[in-house]
Amino acid sequence: MAKEKIQYVCSACGYDSPKWIGKCPSCGDWNTFVEQRVGGKAVYDKRLQFSSGPAPKSAPVRMSTIATSEESRINLGDGELNRVLGGGLVPGSLTLLGGEPGIGKSTLVLQTALFLKDKTTLYVSGEESARQIKLRADRITQEESGVLVVCEAMIENVFKHVEASRPDILVIDSIQTMATADLESAPGSISQIRECAALLLKFAKETGTPVIIIGHITKEGSIAGPKILEHMVDTVLQFEGDQHYMYRIVRAIKNRFGSTAELGIYEMRQTGLRPVTNPSELLLSDVDNSEGLSGVAIACAIEGVRPLLIETQALVSTAAYGTPQRSATGFDLRRLNMLLAVLEKRVGFKLMQKDVYLNIAGGIRVTDTAIDLSVIAAVLSSNVDTGIDRDVCMTGEVGLSGEIRPVSRILQRIAEAEKLGFSTIVIPQANMQGLDTSKMKIRVVPVRKVEEALRELFG
Repeated sequence: MAKEKIQYVCSACGYDSPKWIGKCPSCGDWNTFVEQRVGGKAVYDKRLQFSSGPAPKSAPVRMSTIATSEESRINLGDGELNRVLGGGLVPGSLTLLGGEPGIGKSTLVLQTALFLKDKTTLYVSGEESARQIKLRADRITQEESGVLVVCEAMIENVFKHVEASRPDILVIDSIQTMATADLESAPGSISQIRECAALLLKFAKETGTPVIIIGHITKEGSIAGPKILEHMVDTVLQFEGDQHYMYRIVRAIKNRFGSTAELGIYEMRQTGLRPVTNPSELLLSDVDNSEGLSGVAIACAIEGVRPLLIETQALVSTAAYGTPQRSATGFDLRRLNMLLAVLEKRVGFKLMQKDVYLNIAGGIRVTDTAIDLSVIAAVLSSNVDTGIDRDVCMTGEVGLSGEIRPVSRILQRIAEAEKLGFSTIVIPQANMQGLDTSKMKIRVVPVRKVEEALRELFG
């Protein structure tokens, strides 16, 4: 029996050391080393043969001789999830889905598996009982499905169930509850997560079975476990949203088979997550109730390839304390500070002694810089206590010199605003080049600087 020993492993990158050290030599993070007990026997041994025949011997080949073809994908029956994955689930891929506790990760994966009538899915749960999973499935649908449920936390036993059932898709809920008998550390430790993920990756690549892994996140918002976990998988999906809002967003942080610019939007209901095909109508559903209120502007942003009309809300008030407060929800706070500096320097509005609060309605987070113009408009609307016409939307990036910079896909933005009944859209002057507005039913107002946009909005 080999003697047991103790080592210290960095929880950020997986670097191991025989003694505790404050700063990790590999990633440079401080206070990330955790104690771990390890045995003397080798970790990587021949536990299972995932293929029926002998493994082929690899040999280097010329890149010019490699045949390429379009990846065959599994249609998940969910347009939003298919879009984020790049068109569907690729056979043999390893997908990691992470998100806040209670955000709906298990619900999303379970309802996707339930709607795949022609595929057999093995749902492995290390957190819930089979009865709990059945109760959730009954809320989603009452129809029969090809989902097999097993409650297991040992990865070796999971592969035995896979050998017996031969599923088309394997779901692991969650990777932090899985453990291998070859390591004596507790489930959820760095070594257990890394080893179990390596075995699942080996299984997926050798058998061509797609594996979906549900992962926990830390209080900082990153995937729990070593960073190597995100490097090993093919796709990393982030499930975002506030539990107090009905909307959920799936973003692709990493995708080897598609774009990472796509996102999927869902609405949480009693019967599960409903895909939102036209999110602009939902995000602007209460526009009429705020008629005449100041501090509200409508922005036309693009997330991925889809245009979204988003309500930008701002509140400007006199600072109650010596230091003015700056707060942003759903928007980058540093960019808000930059836009406020542009207002002071280029436009002449003094906001140094005032609190500024910014909120993107609907609980979503926007990264498109084309929302800059609406942020400035909402801030000034609240500052002068004058409302903006609710039939006007705007798009444009604001530069440091106060100019309105061009944005991408201007035709899509204009078409979305026209479809939702807006009468006027304010766009950058540079986007007018080659743009034919004669057949458009919406009035297009080009502007070069922030001052021109403000004169159009406030007169």
